[in-house]
Amino acid sequence: MICIAKKALNLEDIQNLLFGGKKVSLDEAAIQKVEDNFNFLKAFSSNKLIYGINTGFGPMAQYKVKEENINALQYNLIRSHSSGSGNLLAPILVKSLMIARLNTIMLAYSGVHKELPFLLKEMINKEIIPCIPEHGGVGASGDLVQLAHLALVLIGEGEVLYDGEILATSEVFSKLSIQPMSIHLREGLAVMNGTSAMTGISLVNLLTANRILKWAVMLSAMSNEVVSAFDDHFSYELNSVKKHDGQNQIAKMIRNILSDSKMIRKRSEHFYNPANIDKDIVDVKVQEYYSLRCVSQVLGPVYDTILNAENTILNELNSVNDNPVIDHVNQDVYHGGNFHGDYVSLEMDKLKIAITKLSMLSERQLNYLLNDKLNNKFPPFVNLGIPGLNFGMQGMQFTATSTVAENQTLSFPMYIHSIPNNNDNQDIVSMGCNSALMTRKILDNTFEVLAIQLVTLVQAIDYLSCASKLSTKTRQVYLSVREIVPKFSEDKPQYIALKNLKYFLEQSKEVV
Repeated sequence: MICIAKKALNLEDIQNLLFGGKKVSLDEAAIQKVEDNFNFLKAFSSNKLIYGINTGFGPMAQYKVKEENINALQYNLIRSHSSGSGNLLAPILVKSLMIARLNTIMLAYSGVHKELPFLLKEMINKEIIPCIPEHGGVGASGDLVQLAHLALVLIGEGEVLYDGEILATSEVFSKLSIQPMSIHLREGLAVMNGTSAMTGISLVNLLTANRILKWAVMLSAMSNEVVSAFDDHFSYELNSVKKHDGQNQIAKMIRNILSDSKMIRKRSEHFYNPANIDKDIVDVKVQEYYSLRCVSQVLGPVYDTILNAENTILNELNSVNDNPVIDHVNQDVYHGGNFHGDYVSLEMDKLKIAITKLSMLSERQLNYLLNDKLNNKFPPFVNLGIPGLNFGMQGMQFTATSTVAENQTLSFPMYIHSIPNNNDNQDIVSMGCNSALMTRKILDNTFEVLAIQLVTLVQAIDYLSCASKLSTKTRQVYLSVREIVPKFSEDKPQYIALKNLKYFLEQSKEVV
């Protein structure tokens, strides 16, 4: 059980809640603060004009709402903004979104009745997943449209995914004896006016990006291993004189993977031995191509980018991202823009650029293995069949190339793509949810590219009959992959094998 508001949530907590079977509980002291916060707002808002309680929203805030219409105002906000379109968000993203919204509400600055966090807890623990469309939010004034669909379910309307079926919320609530949320003061706006959709998606992106990076390091190590590269480019001595933490961490990971490999060569044994350099033209390549030799320099910035993004997204997760901020300690209500998603948007843009570069490295390593004129080691396309009659990896390379090209296009930053809307009230916006969703697509694409590279690597290992010389770690990967994709020399459709291997990359518990 992970207690919300007992402490700041970290990425391990999110991992355990989303993938480890952990449930959420609510900190009793925090619930008391939520109740105190609500009672303060109820008393404070009497005979005052407070945005979102007795005024319209956005550019219509100058219109005062009569006392008898205060509850109707919140329902109208929820229903009118439940206007998203496109595919539904994946259930894991919605669950993460709900955790993010629950966490910020439990900080007790939203002025909501305590029944709201209890209802969110119930939905999270019982895997009641609101149907939330991908398209709609501009990432300022919060993820209004996506979170409106969450609020719609909380009031007992809309649809949810439950037990694998899309059902009416009212049907599921009735079946489980769950009472919908009542509107007391500003529960509609408090659910909607924040960055929890983009933050929830970003949290899953970070977990995925960490896994992808580990696989990219593993496959880069294997690529160096099968071509019997020299070990100095990932040595401690070479990398330690470059003062970037990411670069040194990547080099350390490669050293760990290849520590007992019998295929990696020592430069001193070849080029520092006079007997091997008595020719005018050296027939052994003195330095590997950049895609092999510069792995720590290319993946190091990816490592650092993921780490920086994690720090920023966790700060957002554990922050109050509501407006106005209800401060019962200082006995005041503060209006501002904590709902603005620029922090998340920028970090997701940086992450998607970094992961795209990772996919480009994978594609270049793949091309090196497939091009016999470059590697001088393998048959064209690592074809284990009859040249000309069989095609080896030729067809799969097209898929990898086109997928990386899509990643490159998706990497255009959303952070600088603001379009004013809402009668120009929202005149500069973050597009943070778009950025997070595009990052999600790039991550998914990259698994596809890595799967194709991995098939090529195990085919290359079998061509060389060198499995016994691999390091302990790379040999284990080889054996695991061969259980999914058997060695092939004859041509046959590989799309199912690639799908299964992609799933293996996404789900395997240990990588590096």
